[in-house]
Amino acid sequence: MTSSRTAARRHHDPEVRGFASDNYAGAHPEVLAALAVANGGHQVAYGEDDYTDHLQQVIRGHFGASAEAFPVFNGTGANVVALQALTDRWGAVVCAESAHINVDEGGAPERVGGIKLLTVPTPDGKLTPELIDRQAWGWEDEHRAMPQVVSLAQNTELGTVYTVEEIRAVCEHAHRHGMKVHLDGARIANAAASLDVPMRTFTNAAGVDILSLGGTKNGALFGEAVVVINPDAVRQMKHLRKLSMQLASKMRFVSVQLEALLAKDLWLRNARHANEMAARLAEGVRGVGGVEILHEVQANAVFARLPQEVSRRLQKRYRFYFWDENAGDVRWMCSFDTTQDDVDGFVAAVKEEMAAA
Repeated sequence: MTSSRTAARRHHDPEVRGFASDNYAGAHPEVLAALAVANGGHQVAYGEDDYTDHLQQVIRGHFGASAEAFPVFNGTGANVVALQALTDRWGAVVCAESAHINVDEGGAPERVGGIKLLTVPTPDGKLTPELIDRQAWGWEDEHRAMPQVVSLAQNTELGTVYTVEEIRAVCEHAHRHGMKVHLDGARIANAAASLDVPMRTFTNAAGVDILSLGGTKNGALFGEAVVVINPDAVRQMKHLRKLSMQLASKMRFVSVQLEALLAKDLWLRNARHANEMAARLAEGVRGVGGVEILHEVQANAVFARLPQEVSRRLQKRYRFYFWDENAGDVRWMCSFDTTQDDVDGFVAAVKEEMAAA
């Protein structure tokens, strides 16, 4: 007899692996276990629950006594809420031309946040005081959006990592101009693992005012947080989160995931492993004729250039994305669950396809 209560069926092959995005990975088992712990019974909605309250203690342990976390659904939402909290209606944000907020958020900062982005071309995805000054001017010119914020990504969209000194220099320069600093930390754990320093070293200790804290790319099922580091820099965070459609009613299920990652060292273990797999991948293809590594591999991304036809054949065996198809540039991402066998199998495939070419 068939039960009317049919269990969920698996619709994918869990043995299929790829290097397209760290978003392709599932949730870490410890995160799933934490979700089960938080389930059951009733908890107050909209962030007044015990898990969100305890998350604040965890966040302050990482980012200082004045830090406050505002859990949200996703990274774009975190960035839009954070940038709105720092800007006036006439304000603008200076960012790298390659920044996620400019390239990969569907115009959300402009369309949802109403924020003008002032972009600067960078050779490696990183802003410097000199590059910022290309757009940081005209504060009294009513014909120009007013530069009020500098937005950094750590690590950057090109997989590069700011040093502590580089972020401190940007923050000091921005603050001298009366500007505030936002850090897009979708992969902040990978940056901390690369630098081998606590996250506080290049955030609150360096002068960052507000942070988009990533969880999804590092083992969470879903969920990020806006972390207010400098309370004097922001206004009306609760209202901004709500009107930006980022207020979770059952917030405990976002907060408990971030707690599972951050309360101990899971965030760092996951990030270190992903970084190590990217380094292994880069080393494996570095000596292959016709393959060029484009940027220093500092986190969990490898950017490479190889013949288009080779990449297209490889894509039939492993998923990954072109970064610049005309140039033949591709991006290979590693995640917390990438294995050595995954990497070695992909490296072997690259060698086979290059030999066939």
